[in-house]
Amino acid sequence: MGAAMSTTSALPRQTAIPPRPQAPSRPVPASPAAGSRPAGRFRGDLATDQWWWSPELYDLLGAVPGQGQPSLGALLAPVHPVDCPGLRAALSAAGTVGTPVTREYRVTGPGGADRTLLLVCEPETDGAGRVTALTGLVVEVGRDRVAPPADEQLHRLETEVEQLRSAMASRAAIEQAKGVLMLLVGCGEQVAFDLLAHISSHTHRKVRDVAAAIIDSARGQSPLPDDVREILHDATPPGRATA
Repeated sequence: MGAAMSTTSALPRQTAIPPRPQAPSRPVPASPAAGSRPAGRFRGDLATDQWWWSPELYDLLGAVPGQGQPSLGALLAPVHPVDCPGLRAALSAAGTVGTPVTREYRVTGPGGADRTLLLVCEPETDGAGRVTALTGLVVEVGRDRVAPPADEQLHRLETEVEQLRSAMASRAAIEQAKGVLMLLVGCGEQVAFDLLAHISSHTHRKVRDVAAAIIDSARGQSPLPDDVREILHDATPPGRATA
């Protein structure tokens, strides 16, 4: 995880869980539903070591208001001592070599009962392939569970993980496409997203498909579809290419 990971990995295991944030440091789309299971989101910027948690994640971890800030150490603080080293190592690998993480682990709640959580983490990378951030979800999958799930339960859980991964991959594509549009049009983040939604509405394509087309065009892998190109041409200031 570079310098940022080496700093956070040195935090004590019992770092206090931080208070709820008033607002995220950057817009983060809503997490996909995982059945009726409680789910919380997180994002850690490795360059600045700034972390953001959704309110649902605070609830899952039993946050105590007024103590600390979101961090890797705080995320690991309530993890069962037996499960903590493995989870820490998996997140370290995600931050250094970009290995996605899907890991089940236990936390102990305020009443002393163990709860089982599932963490799904997708590293974000820059154009050079360097890991810049860790984005993920934490889902509650059971209480007081010791044995592994039955085959049917495992199959349902694997399906949910794939759905979460798909949603997170779509979000990553949308974030990259927004960055391309911000440079191309010379606009801010919200305007870039509004432009994506506008293109989606007028071309009858899903937002993630529009984002993928813009990214592929920016990489020189394929030209923009004509209808997408027309809208971008109208939105692009004179003198800027639409790819």
